[in-house]
Amino acid sequence: MPGRNTRIKLFHDAVFIGPALLFFITLTLLPFLFGFYYSLTSWNGVSGNAEWVGLDNFVRLFTQDDRFLRSFWFTFRFMMISLLLSNLIGFGFALALTRHLKLTNVLRVSFFMPNILAGLLLGFIWQFIFLRGFPSLGNMTGWSFFKLSWLGDASTGFWGMVIVFVWQISGYLMVIYISALQNVDSSIMEAARIDGAGGFRSLTRIILPLIMPSITVCLFLSLSISFKVFDLNLSLTNGGPFHSTESVTMNIYNEAFQNNRYGLGSAKAVIFFLVVSAITLLQVTLTKRREVQM
Repeated sequence: MPGRNTRIKLFHDAVFIGPALLFFITLTLLPFLFGFYYSLTSWNGVSGNAEWVGLDNFVRLFTQDDRFLRSFWFTFRFMMISLLLSNLIGFGFALALTRHLKLTNVLRVSFFMPNILAGLLLGFIWQFIFLRGFPSLGNMTGWSFFKLSWLGDASTGFWGMVIVFVWQISGYLMVIYISALQNVDSSIMEAARIDGAGGFRSLTRIILPLIMPSITVCLFLSLSISFKVFDLNLSLTNGGPFHSTESVTMNIYNEAFQNNRYGLGSAKAVIFFLVVSAITLLQVTLTKRREVQM
């Protein structure tokens, strides 16, 4: 029989951890397991019968579903460019706003504000800007940049999504970078200036190595969020024209809920989960190793 202290500890664990564990199992683990099961069936999401088809759905994805593969390529390109731009801009903002400017607090709030807005609302606002605001500016200024068909063409639709996503998330990454920069020991920077280290040398040899853990976090967040983008895709282009700007998440949604092929959609979701997990694990491993080296 366990002792009294052990029973008290188990009771405390059950009270404080039990509800969170129950919610995790109910809302995350069980749906994930059911999704994996349905990926091996031909269930349409409505009927009570789910016919077992084994790995046929997965074979079909790589042999007959070019649209899914194109959406993966689109999402991968979007992730790479968005990750690079959002981290560069977020770090640039953080670097500038740790220089004791007069309007530092106002600028911090202004840059962070887009992250507060919901993705769908933000997408519809920018849809209005692209479709109404930019043409008006183009007529006033005569600049061809504003006269582009921003959401009506595959290439401009891609860059339109990149612009909105980077504008939304850069302020969020900025806050993390500001926290990291403020924790850099000022005595180290002072010693570097005395030794004659310039601004660029101090940045690359001192600041970046010291804030590498925050870089790891920001890269992970921007990678995972951009890979899973759905709301901006839905509100800006809805995957058009002709599915040329369709992300993987939108492709999965359309397959499961528009085409009523829930089994095939679940198979796509499983593949998507494995790919995103592998890429994020690789990113975290490489940047963690970089932390140790620095």
